Amino acid sequence: MVNEQSKFSTEKAPKPVGLYPHARKVNDLLFLSGVGPRQAGTLDIPGVTLNPDGSIKDYDIETQCRSVFNNVKTILEESGSSWMNLVDVTVFLTNMADDFKTYNKIYAEYFADNQPCRTTVEINCLPTPIAIELKCIATIDQ
Repeated sequence: MVNEQSKFSTEKAPKPVGLYPHARKVNDLLFLSGVGPRQAGTLDIPGVTLNPDGSIKDYDIETQCRSVFNNVKTILEESGSSWMNLVDVTVFLTNMADDFKTYNKIYAEYFADNQPCRTTVEINCLPTPIAIELKCIATIDQ
């Protein structure tokens, strides 16, 4: 069996914060790198207010959820896949106690028609001042 691989990046999604592509195709699977809620082409983070030192002053988890889900959708489509092709989603939250209920409600809206496997974990922090990040696997048409 031939192992077909290719990398995908798009300017329609936030620029990665390190040396990695937005997604990588391996045969009929598409692996997305961690995706956050930043806006494409800027450093703006929807739903986040920062202190002068760059730390988080306040944030709106609903706004961040909608933004990160839209970023994932964009990367999937730009890579030749789709939202309906998602098969596995790992969600990283920085405040499970306060944010899970709202995140879970928004997740149910976006994933009503497609219910991939899901794991949600709380982590201490993310590399940018965000409260949520997704790591996804989808199928892709050959």
